[in-house]
Amino acid sequence: MSRPTRRPLRIAANSVGIVAFLMCVFPVYWMVNSSLLPRNKIRNPDPTWVPFGGTFDNYRTVFDGGQFLDSLRMSLMVTLLTIAVALSFAFLAAVAVSRFKFRGRKSFIVALLVIQMIPVEGLFISQYKMLEGMNLLNSVLGLSLVYVASVLPFTIWTLRGFVAGVPFELEEAAMIDGCSRVQAFFRVTFPLLAPGLVATGVFGFIQAWNEFTLAVVVMSQGDKKTLPVWLSTFTDVNRGTDWGGIMAGSTLIAIPVVVFFLVVQGRMVAGLTSGAVKG
Repeated sequence: MSRPTRRPLRIAANSVGIVAFLMCVFPVYWMVNSSLLPRNKIRNPDPTWVPFGGTFDNYRTVFDGGQFLDSLRMSLMVTLLTIAVALSFAFLAAVAVSRFKFRGRKSFIVALLVIQMIPVEGLFISQYKMLEGMNLLNSVLGLSLVYVASVLPFTIWTLRGFVAGVPFELEEAAMIDGCSRVQAFFRVTFPLLAPGLVATGVFGFIQAWNEFTLAVVVMSQGDKKTLPVWLSTFTDVNRGTDWGGIMAGSTLIAIPVVVFFLVVQGRMVAGLTSGAVKG
C-alpha cells in the first residue's frame, strides 16, 4: 500500500481512537465535575461544564459521621483478603491444569466456564444459608469467602493461559543443571509469571472492590457496609437523591483503584501482552 493511501487510513484510525477515548473519559470527568457543584447547579436543566466557583461541600458531606472511613476500612480488608486467597488457590490450580495430565482435567476446565455463566443472583439463597450456618454473616471473612468463590473461576482461567505460555523446557534445563522440579519452577517459571499474577490481580481487585449485590445480602447490619453499599445511603425516599454526595463518594471510591493501577501498570501491560490468551 502506497504512502498517500496509508495516510488517510492512519488519520481515520487516530480519529476513531480519539473519539473512543473521549467517550470513555467523559463519564469520569462528569462525575468529578458534578462532585464540585452545589445541588442547585446539579439539578439545573442547563449543564455546567466547568465547575467555576465550585464547592467542596459534597466532600464534607461524605466525611460527616465517619461512615466513609469505616466503609473504606471494610472494603480494603475484604478486597485484599479476597485477592490474596484467590490468587493463591488460582495459581496452584492453574499450574496443575497446565503442567499435569490427570483424569477430569478437561471437565474441570469446562466447569470453570460454566460456573462463570451462572448469574450471581441465582446463588444468593444458598450462599446466605451457608454463611448463616457457619455464623459468618456480617463479617469480613464471610463476605471474602463469597467473593473468592465469584473471582476464582476467572482467575484460574486467566492464569492457566500465562502458565501454559511459559515453555516447560526452561524448567527441564534448570533440572539438568541440578535444580529439583520445585526449585526449577520457583527460580525459572515463577518470575516469568509475575506479570500474569499482577494483571489477574488487578481484574480481581476491581471486581471485589466494586461488587454491590453480594455485599448487600451478606452485610445486612447497618454499621458494616462496603463502599458501594455505603454509597446507596445517599438515596432517600423522603429527601430524594443527593447527587452531589454520590458523585463525591464515587470519586473517592475510584481513587484507590486508580492508585493501585498506576502502581502496577508496568507489570500489567507486560502481563497482558505475554501470552494470556495462549493455551
